[in-house]
Amino acid sequence: MSMNRTSRRRFLQGTVALGAAGVILSPRRYAKGFESANERPVFATIGLRNQGWEITQKTFKFADFAALADVDAKVLAENVQKTEQRQGKKPDAYKDYREVLDRKDIDAVMIATPDHWHTKIAVEAMYAGKDVYCEKPLTLTIDEGKLIEKVVRETGRVFQVGTMQRTECDKRFLLAVALVKHGRIGKVKKITCGINGMEGSPPIPEAPVPEGLDWDFWLGPAEKVPYRALPELRTGYGGGVPLYSNCHYSFRNWHEYSGGKLTDWGAHHVDIAVWAIGASDTGPGKVAPLDYALACEYKDGYPVVRDRYNVATRFNIRVEMPDDVELLITSEGDNGILFEGGEGRFFVNRGRISGKPVEDLQDNPLPEDALEQLYGGPISANHSANFIEAMQSRKQPISDVWSHNRMLEICHLSNIAMRLGREVRWDPVKREIVGDPQANAFLSRESRKGFEIKI
Repeated sequence: MSMNRTSRRRFLQGTVALGAAGVILSPRRYAKGFESANERPVFATIGLRNQGWEITQKTFKFADFAALADVDAKVLAENVQKTEQRQGKKPDAYKDYREVLDRKDIDAVMIATPDHWHTKIAVEAMYAGKDVYCEKPLTLTIDEGKLIEKVVRETGRVFQVGTMQRTECDKRFLLAVALVKHGRIGKVKKITCGINGMEGSPPIPEAPVPEGLDWDFWLGPAEKVPYRALPELRTGYGGGVPLYSNCHYSFRNWHEYSGGKLTDWGAHHVDIAVWAIGASDTGPGKVAPLDYALACEYKDGYPVVRDRYNVATRFNIRVEMPDDVELLITSEGDNGILFEGGEGRFFVNRGRISGKPVEDLQDNPLPEDALEQLYGGPISANHSANFIEAMQSRKQPISDVWSHNRMLEICHLSNIAMRLGREVRWDPVKREIVGDPQANAFLSRESRKGFEIKI
């Protein structure tokens, strides 16, 4: 593969002129290495629509971006321009992420593609010697999570998952976890994760592939299918995008590419719930869909039509957790987490944390270092900073792959249970569904020929 192998020093020469502002987090947070602009890590982002740009711009203060990759030429060009404006140096642009992985000057990659691409890119990046920051949900299937864990162990790479509620959101979720761990609600009885529902769609006809989009490469490991879109356009996104489409803005609505709200918001709130009760290294006993609706009809776990959304639109799922804790995942009510124990209850989301245990902190505060003890040290400026600090220390960051996968197994099992229309029992030691071969078949998926994961 021919490409421009920009050296670290040559790339950074274009950024040093920006000055020292934003280069150093604080003397307390970083060892001497990253205080020099010439020693700042060199990054690349793969997948740039929406969250890809969000995590990139959060990282400009701490790293330099030498390359960007996306299968949509328009999205790629827009983000190259924005990155050049922010850092004063134009990053190289690629459609094929493998050209990014071939570069020796790139220390780490940030992956923000649709979910069905995460594992393949992450595994190949680690084998290419890159540290990895990957957006949540980390995987499309449970077995993909096991593979990523194996490769992290083999390669020793640092791997951050983008469950940024562990670091950001004004530390509200850290406070919530600390309240539970310090016994402020007594023994935990029930946790309700409100993650909202999704709307279904009408039949979506086949449509021409938008100019500049490599649709076959976008599909990648997924089955090759026609591009679909309705003629209505949503304004405000650079001239409009398809209101209903099986890519770009709506990939989360299709099980072929994602897991709906269960792995979208579920990956955030279930993560905090599991962390709070100390279950990050174990799993559920049973996952039971109490009430739910899917966006289309299913048979034997698969949609019977291919021309519309197919994830769950509403749901109430009961999960049996260790120590008789009931975890409820629901599309009803407020988005956020309600913790209930024998001695109190409180609610937390990205906008507030409220309830009597929170009010009681005024007269009975937690230990001064309660949040830092939970975090394992001083709390990072943001999730990207925590990743870079871990790159420097060579220790895994706050959102490690093991705790993430254990939590995400609950979300994946919830989707499997709804697709099959029955509860599933889980063996957290063997990490398999008990006594149900049909359900176990959904723990993995076969990649399309030519897009297999190379290990």
